[in-house]
Amino acid sequence: MSATTSGTSVSWALADSWTMTRRELAHWARQPVQVLVGLVFPVMMLLMFNYLIGGGKGIQGDYAEFLVPGMFALTMVFGLDATMVAVTTDLNKGVVDRFRSLPMTNGAVLVGRSVADMLQSFVSLLVMMGVGLTIGWRWHGSLAGVAGAVGLLMLLRFAMLWLGIYLAMVAGRPELVTAVQILVWPVGFLSNAFTVPQNMPGWLGATVEWNPMSATATAVRDLFGNDPGVTGTSWAAEHAPALALTWPILLTALFLPLAVRRFTALSH
Repeated sequence: MSATTSGTSVSWALADSWTMTRRELAHWARQPVQVLVGLVFPVMMLLMFNYLIGGGKGIQGDYAEFLVPGMFALTMVFGLDATMVAVTTDLNKGVVDRFRSLPMTNGAVLVGRSVADMLQSFVSLLVMMGVGLTIGWRWHGSLAGVAGAVGLLMLLRFAMLWLGIYLAMVAGRPELVTAVQILVWPVGFLSNAFTVPQNMPGWLGATVEWNPMSATATAVRDLFGNDPGVTGTSWAAEHAPALALTWPILLTALFLPLAVRRFTALSH
């Protein structure tokens, strides 16, 4: 394949992917309630845990400074139901089959879905940061640290997104998404988002410290300068920044190819 042909193929792939992204973004305007719910739900959880359930046993200082970064990580893990329902709905309504009949790059549908999801996740993160500031959370690190924290959070979201896309295609039907999504909830709640693992039974605390979301939450707290006053002594706790990079990369390397392969197999 010549360089010109290769360049043209890449240009078409980018153009097709952007077309699919714009299609997904257009759904926001037609379904504003769904978008609003996706933004409000994590905010409600943040306020609930901070004002109604919060206490932060074993946490020194302001509990909000511990909780808010953990909720950022939780927001990146949750909210996959909209993506999963969108994928399964397109599959069942024959939308994907119609796209395949067009001269379109294979996989552009998935790329468009992923880009739109990442944009919405970024907006959701900005909203959560704004709410966090209103309840007393502050970052104490540098702007480079803030950028690094946001980068780690979006990296986690990217990995969870492709996990969601793959599980959606495995589920096959929108009504099965709820059953599959139950698998995601333990990842969020068996974490250090709300309290430190030292307050848990030994075996549970060890499980929590190895949770990919816990690694991201710990690394993000460090980058924001939000010190909970309690640090773990396990290998996972001491190397949380490295795990915050390694876990999402491994999950993406596993589920992105699986999702693309399964999507390609649907066309045969």
